[in-house]
Formats: sequence, structure tokens, C-alpha cells
Amino acid sequence: MSGTGALKKPVSRVVTLTASSALACVFAFAALTGVQAQSNDSLAGAIKVSPNAKLLLVADELVYNRDVDTITAQGKVQIDYDGNKLVAREVTYDQKTGRLLATGNVQIVQKDGNQIFAEKIDITDDFKDGFVNALRVETTDDTRFAAESAERQGGNVTIFNQGVYTACEPCVEHPEKAPIWQIKSRKIIWNGTKKTIRFEGGRFELFGLPIATLPAFEIADPSVKRKTGFLIPGIHYKSQLGYGLTVPFYVALAPNYDLLLSPTIYSKQGLLAEVDFRQKFDNGSYSLKIAGIHQLKTGEFAAKSVDATHKNRGLIGSTGQFDINPRWTFGWDVLVQSDKNFGYTYGISGFSDFYRKNEVYLTGLSGRNYLDLHAYKFNAQEATVGDALNEKQPWVGSLDYSWTAPQSVYGGEFNFDMNARGTYRSLIDKLTKGTGIGNIRGISGSSERLSAEAEWKRTFITQGGLSITPLLALRGDGDLVDTADLTRTAALRGMATAGMEVRWPVLFSTTSATHILEPIAQIFVRNNERYFGQLATDQLPNEDAQSLVFDASTLFERDKLSGWDRVEGGTRANLGLRYSGSFNNGWSAYALAGQSYQLGGRNSFASPDLMAVGAYSGLETKASDYVAMAGVSNNNGLTLAMRGRFDEKTFEVRRGETEVNYARDAFSVGLRYAFIQAQPKYGFDVDRHEVTGKGSVRFKTNWRAFGSLTYDIRNNYVSDNSIGLGYDDSCTSYSITYAESRTVKTVAGVTSISKPVRSIGFFLSFRTLGDFGTKQGLTE
Repeated sequence: MSGTGALKKPVSRVVTLTASSALACVFAFAALTGVQAQSNDSLAGAIKVSPNAKLLLVADELVYNRDVDTITAQGKVQIDYDGNKLVAREVTYDQKTGRLLATGNVQIVQKDGNQIFAEKIDITDDFKDGFVNALRVETTDDTRFAAESAERQGGNVTIFNQGVYTACEPCVEHPEKAPIWQIKSRKIIWNGTKKTIRFEGGRFELFGLPIATLPAFEIADPSVKRKTGFLIPGIHYKSQLGYGLTVPFYVALAPNYDLLLSPTIYSKQGLLAEVDFRQKFDNGSYSLKIAGIHQLKTGEFAAKSVDATHKNRGLIGSTGQFDINPRWTFGWDVLVQSDKNFGYTYGISGFSDFYRKNEVYLTGLSGRNYLDLHAYKFNAQEATVGDALNEKQPWVGSLDYSWTAPQSVYGGEFNFDMNARGTYRSLIDKLTKGTGIGNIRGISGSSERLSAEAEWKRTFITQGGLSITPLLALRGDGDLVDTADLTRTAALRGMATAGMEVRWPVLFSTTSATHILEPIAQIFVRNNERYFGQLATDQLPNEDAQSLVFDASTLFERDKLSGWDRVEGGTRANLGLRYSGSFNNGWSAYALAGQSYQLGGRNSFASPDLMAVGAYSGLETKASDYVAMAGVSNNNGLTLAMRGRFDEKTFEVRRGETEVNYARDAFSVGLRYAFIQAQPKYGFDVDRHEVTGKGSVRFKTNWRAFGSLTYDIRNNYVSDNSIGLGYDDSCTSYSITYAESRTVKTVAGVTSISKPVRSIGFFLSFRTLGDFGTKQGLTE
């Protein structure tokens, strides 16, 4: 041993050293400590080491060679320093050159979770420069690098030679197989300071097959959520616009605000420019969008349409929401555009709805108090020249306030609710079909209403399980109307209600099942509703109570009307029976059936208002239609549900729906049948029958096929159908769909089916790289 100047010492136990000792300084500084001082990328590790940390070394032998001034740990070497671990067959530290050499199945697990695998790692003691052979890096966000060799420069740049990059996990059963996608590149340059990954001489491969050659491009480090640069392009098509290509460019201006430039070149209409600016604050955020185009071929649009009569078109839109304090929130969603159809025609994201709602709002919530203040302006993005449709869309201001007493009042719950509404529209909104005053969606001119209601109720439960809930409510409304459509200009109305609900749930149990039967009875005594009916002198505007569906889910509502402009009056009783059952074999069932009765006073549903609310509802007769719903389900994913409304005399089906669904593991299917009897006053002269089917199946773990079809039984045609194929895993998502839609039109008693509108859409997403696909689908 003296001839070589080497001292060989077996190490069969864990060696624990303080950071102040010489050997600890060697390994701590050379292997780990210098990392933290230099860089934050995966090779450098962002390691933070405590100055009081201890180094633990495990090895079969520890050799100190005085002649060459090296220290070598051999055989199953493990080094643990402040949560950072290195494993290798041999680790040698050269004190003259300041380099550390680890060889043999080297694995470094850094404190932040990143892992480095290599056969050989040769680095300087300060970790600035180094060379790695047969390298593999796995980061905490599941991205992976592999290379024949790698070099470190300046402590912040890693160059992978003949490298491979992917965000896909290797196949568990066949790890030798290529991942779903990968980028093979002559050089991959990972800059830890700039947080970028640059590929030079790259090739993109999908399922091991080369798809595209990439001479040079750059992406953000996967750990970076915001980085200036180009995003994945998108393609779209519309017959009047032509084919479009969007190349977005993202600008990270600051940690709390950014900019997105999205120019789109259309083959027919030219350049569409879109700019999105977003900014975040501690208490909220807002966005601003600007878009514009100079149309090259207005003749592609229908003659005399809005699209054809404007060459220069654009819009400015903004959304935002801010928390003024923990109780109050302020926000907006507004749009101003050069013409009424630009956002819809070009599918501007966030502003492309046909019926557009501009709004500004203020909401507050504290304990059991709630306030909502809204201002709306509704618009229709139609192509027709003139403002006939838009003039029918209202300006609306509304206020809602609700308060629930924090303590019980005479042993019960006390609620107070208030609503105020102001509406203005330029032109009366009247249905095309039907005649007379009873087909008006909204009056012209202005109308205002202020309503307030107080309600008290308390539940008593007897020893026999009978639940009794008395209820008292008092409501008042004041209306002002300024319009030529109605003769009434002002009105006051009040509603006093005394009610009682009785429930008696009864439990039946057997060795194999549990059943609950619950008879329910309600009665509400109140005065008649005022200012509605067939005569114009009777009526007040109805802006927010136009929707009415009477079924089992609304049977026990005290007021079955949907808004504040109408209030149900007269004395009414609701009777029903509820059932629920649970079985030991995994099945469960439920059912509810009942009927409503007008016992006295004026029936609010018997004389339809301006919008014919109440007609065909099933509530217009003294004894209402029967309503029922029932369903069963089991643990295997099968559900069956039925809902219906039936004539009170003949039991004829007025409205019905049946739905069956099955979902199990990788397979799901559903079938729905819906029927609505003819409603001439609403523009539906014939019965409507419709069947909708849908299904999906997953195969080979990640693949799925799906489709749907809607068939109009009455008119004997398929209104909508689609089919698609998709793939999803941890790094890739892909789908392609084909769809058709048709419409039916009846002119002078002749029914015709339109030609199908076909669309093809696809979407492709590579994790860490970006998304690529259609914006609106490819449409004929």
C-alpha cells in the first residue's frame, strides 16, 4: 500500500460526518452544495442546504490516494445530504482538479423531486461545468430528457447531444417502445436562467413515426407557466370567410399582466387582427379584447346583409370582476362593435353568442344577507340590415335582496325578499304566429316594478312522525308603465298567503329492502291575482315570468310562476305521494305522483297573459293534469327515469320523457324520448316527438369512440348526428368529430327539410408543447 501512496479502508457501516469535517466538506461541496449556488434547472436542482446539515455516506470501501490526491468511495455508494441523495457504484473526488466523478448506474434524487440518471457523471466541484454520458433526466412535472451525452456551461445551460424530449410516461408493459410522442434533436439546449428549451435539428415523432422536421424552435421550460413566444397555430373554415390560419403570439409583460396577439389570415377576407390584454390584481382581474378586419370580398356574404355592407369592421370588449372587500363583488361584461354582427360572424372568442348580454353588476353576501344589483343590455347579432330584432331587445336594471333572520322568530324561520326591475325597449316584441294581445314577449316603452315579500314558516313534528308546517306570507307590488301597447299606466297589488303543509313519512323494512312512503298535502289560501288576463285593460307587463313547466318537480311549489312579474293567486291545494326504496341487491327506486286543485278564487293559469303563460300548462282547469315521475338504478351503472304529465280526465299524455342510461367501466350508452303535445299559441301546431341516442366506448385503455343521433319522429328526419374518435393519456389528447345538422321549415302548409350542414372538427394537445385544432370546425 505504501508503494502507491493509497490508504484503503473498508466501510461496512453508515459514516456520519458533520459539515465542518474535511471529508464531509469534500462530498457536500463537490456533490451537492455547489448546486444550490448556481442554477435552478433540473441538472442543477435548486438545492437548498442547511449549514448545519450532516452528510451520510454508505459504501463497501473508502480509498484515499495521497499520490493523486483523490478520495474514492466504492461499492453500493449512497450519499445523503440534507434530503438530496446520490447513488452509484463508485464516486471519486479529485482535490487537484476540483471534479467529482460518479460512475455505474448513477442516480441523483434532488430535494425538489427531480431525478437524474446516467452511467457516468463528471462535474466540477462548483457544478458550473460538466459532462454527462448516457443521460436521462426526469423532472417533477413528468417531463423527460435523454441523450447520448450532455454538457453544462456556465452553471445555467445544459446542452443535450443527440437528445430526446417528451412529456409522456414510458409504457409499463413495454418500456422499450417509443412514447406516444417525442422530439429527437441533434441538440437540445436547456437554459436554466431564461427558462427556455431550444431544439436544433429536430424531428417530431408520433407513435415512433416521424411526422415533421423541425429545423429550429424554442419552447418554455415546463416549469414555466408564462413565457413570451409563439403558441400552437389553429385552423378554421367558414364558407364566407374561407380557410383561416391563426398564429398566436403570447407576450408575458409582467407577472400580473400579459398580452396575446392572434392574427388570422382568411383566404377570402384577409387579415383579422385580435389583441387580448389581461391583468390580475390581488382582489380581481380584467381583460380587454380588440379585434378588427378590412374585408376583401364582401360579395361572399348574402346580398344586403350586414356582413356585405361593411368593409371595415371591429369590436372592443371587456370583462372583469373585483372583490371590493370580503362581502362585495363588482364586475362587468360589455361589448361595443362597429356593426351588430361582427363578433358572431367571425366567432370572436367570448363575444360570439347570437343573443348577447352586456352586463354590469354589484353583489354582496354577508351571513344570511344577499344583494344583487344588475344592469343588462340584450343584443341580437343578426345579419339582417335594420334594427327590427335589436329594437325588441330590452335594457334592464334589476335589484334583488334577500334576508333571513339569524334567530328564530316565534320558533320558525323568517325571510324577507325584495326585487326591483326597470325595462325599456324601442319596439314591441310580438310572436309571428297567433293573434291578439296574448302573444307579446315584451311591450315597447318603459315599465318599472318594485316588489317585496315576507315569509314565516315553522315545522312541528308529532310523536307519530307527522310533519306539520304552517306558513304565512305577505307581498306587495308597485308597477309603472309608459307604453302605447297597454292602457294601464300604474298599479298596486298585494298578496296575502296562509298555507299549511303536512307530510307523513312511513318506513317499511324487510330483510332485503327498505321502503319509505310519504303522503304530502299542501293548501295555500290567498286573494286573487290582479292585472292579468285577455283584456288589455287588465294586464301588466310580464318580462321575467314567461317560462312555466308544470311537472312533478314543481308540484309542491307555493308559487309555480317563474318570476316576480306574476304571482299565483286563489286558493290551491297540492296532493301527492312520494316513494323511495333501497334493496340489498344494489337496486334503488323512487317515485312521485300527484295533482293540484284550484279550490277557490281566480285561477292564475286559466286566463293567459300577454305571453300566453298558463296555456297548455295543465294548471288551467280546476283539477290539474296528473304529474308523475319514477326511476330505478343499480350499482352496475343502469338508470331508468320517466317523467310525464297526463290529462286529468282521459289520462292522455300531454308531455312526457323517458330516459335510460348505462355506464359501466369503458362503455356508456343513453337513449331519451321526449314528447310535447301541440301548442298553437306558442307557434307549435303539431305534436313534437324526438328520440336522442348517445354512446361512447373506451378501448385499448386510452382510445374512445363516441356518437349521438337525434331523430324527429313527427317530421321523419334526423335533425342532428355526430360521430367521433378520441385518444387521451397523461401527455396527449386527440379527438376528431364529424357532425351533421338539419332544420325543418313549414311554408304554406308544405314541410321541407334543409340540406345538412356538415362540420369536421379536430383537436390535438401535446402537454408542454400546446394545442392545435379547429376554431369553429370545418363546415360546408
